[in-house]
Amino acid sequence: MTEQEAVARLKARDISGLEELVRRCYTQAAQAAFLVVDDRSLAEDVAQSAFLNAYEHIGSFDSSRPFGPWFLRSVINSAIKTASGKREIWFDAQTNTEMADPGAGAVEMLEAAETRGEVLAALHKLSPAQRAAVIMKYYLNVSDVEAARLLEVPPGTVRRRLHDARKRLRKLLPLDHSE
Repeated sequence: MTEQEAVARLKARDISGLEELVRRCYTQAAQAAFLVVDDRSLAEDVAQSAFLNAYEHIGSFDSSRPFGPWFLRSVINSAIKTASGKREIWFDAQTNTEMADPGAGAVEMLEAAETRGEVLAALHKLSPAQRAAVIMKYYLNVSDVEAARLLEVPPGTVRRRLHDARKRLRKLLPLDHSE
């Protein structure tokens, strides 16, 4: 079933359309939410809630457009709201271990995991709005203009958030790991 067919089924209140969209989008939605909220359980709740929201509001979706960006806007916005209320930062160094190079040796894999951990820890020191801009730009590969549309802010606001986030990340992340 294509994405367009799944959306058409969902608009007709056929649950198989939602099942297909969950199958296609859940992993990316949960990972994007995790990068904002920094808690696996909360990220799963955000993603699941976004699917329920999509089901309830699919009538407002323009079927001539791709579903993914519309849906991820809901995920990111919900994650920002959720993260804005968080007080305690939690970090799991095992996050995204599937991204390790399978050809790398044990030392290289350990170094990659350590670096990934440092990047994620620094990312979670940004404000939720800055994290969302960074995730959309560098994780979801969304343009500044599209990110602005999805986040419902002016493009200049997205660019400013990215600028401020990069400036802060430069201070938080060491440039050289050699000793």
